Amino acid sequence: MAKRIVVLGGGISGYGSAILAKKHGLDVFLSDAGSISPLYRSRLEQWGVEFEEGGHTVDKILNATEVIKSPGIPDKAPIVVAIRQKGIPVISEMEFTHRYIGSAKTVCITGSNGKTTTTSLIYKILSDAGYNVALGGNIGESFAYSVATGAYDWYVLELSSFQLDGMFNFRANIAVLMNITPDHLDRYNYCFQNYVDSKMRIVQNQKSNDCFIYSADDSTIMAELTKHPLRSRELPFMAKSAVASGAGDAFLAGNSFTARVGDVSVDINTEKMQIKGLHNAYDAMAAALAALAAGVAPEQVAESIYDFSPVEHRLEPVAEIDGVQYINDSKATNVDSVWYALESMTRPVVWIAGGTDKGNDYTPLMEFARAKVHTLICMGVDNTKLERDFAGVIPTIVSTDSLDSAMRAAVAAAKSGDTVLLSPACASFDLFKNYCQRGELFKEWVNTNLKK
Repeated sequence: MAKRIVVLGGGISGYGSAILAKKHGLDVFLSDAGSISPLYRSRLEQWGVEFEEGGHTVDKILNATEVIKSPGIPDKAPIVVAIRQKGIPVISEMEFTHRYIGSAKTVCITGSNGKTTTTSLIYKILSDAGYNVALGGNIGESFAYSVATGAYDWYVLELSSFQLDGMFNFRANIAVLMNITPDHLDRYNYCFQNYVDSKMRIVQNQKSNDCFIYSADDSTIMAELTKHPLRSRELPFMAKSAVASGAGDAFLAGNSFTARVGDVSVDINTEKMQIKGLHNAYDAMAAALAALAAGVAPEQVAESIYDFSPVEHRLEPVAEIDGVQYINDSKATNVDSVWYALESMTRPVVWIAGGTDKGNDYTPLMEFARAKVHTLICMGVDNTKLERDFAGVIPTIVSTDSLDSAMRAAVAAAKSGDTVLLSPACASFDLFKNYCQRGELFKEWVNTNLKK
């Protein structure tokens, strides 16, 4: 029987998978419960892919031999439950696409925080070095579409836990694990170990000549490594621990770090980097190790790191107006991201937080909140948990239910010398389409209402 592929979801992950399946002569059908963007629809039509939108035709889905599920669709969605009950294998775009990359190599980055900056930086270093490289996964173009329409030697892929969940035979040549802190627990039965297991899938199938780059300062990762001895070469990076590895490592001491892979090393002065703060030092250490492991010359690694500018929506400076600094950290959708944001603050803070809570425990933020934040602006449909948890910790707490009212409250509270920090600790879906839209609207509000 000919293989029949059904793709669930017509977003960036789904449309690329469908086109790659079509290119390889498979019987493919794409189904999206919502609407497909005009760009993706036109590409599907151009490739002659059969698709539907606005609902699922169950019979046409349940006769699949394999289903490629977009990462945003939860396992508890009725159609996914029905597929699994019928025993049809469910995989991710990553798993499917990896079958068709030939001799190309992958650098795969995951973690609760820092993965977008690290992925972008690794891609920049390899690209600057003249590598034939594509960017994909959570950022960039669809991995599947890049494989269908190009011929690259390297793929730099940012992977979420949801993507990793659907990966079984996929192998990362260079795997990078930034950290593991509680996030998305609503998708993992509120069990942290389930989420940890998902992240550790980054090293599955690695061989002895592959590399695993990880934070030795992360106690969760270190505990997992005692449970699961690895076959790959270990390249830890750290600022607080001292875990030497024969294969190589990176260690931050003061304002500089040395990254070494084998007998090749690079020294980086973090003061010369455009991206600031401890979290960005971690990102740069991981990226330097990955680039050296991929064979990039140390001089090129240093040049690209110094040339790299901040990622949009991640501690992105927007403006300084009347002595008040405005920073867009909309990508901080969990507690750990906000910890790094508050850790890097050097001025008194008016902190804008809130949105769709994912089972957050705000305890790790209390010390910084008490020391650095004088006003908390809650921006969400339901602010009860934020108000309750930070009562008595932050002197002034204001509850708002829109970006406009949150911004007006923030401007009223901020004095010259302060920072207004949008770092929500929550998903954006109660008031916005996604964190990108939240960040764009924050920047637009500042530039429209405050710039003279």
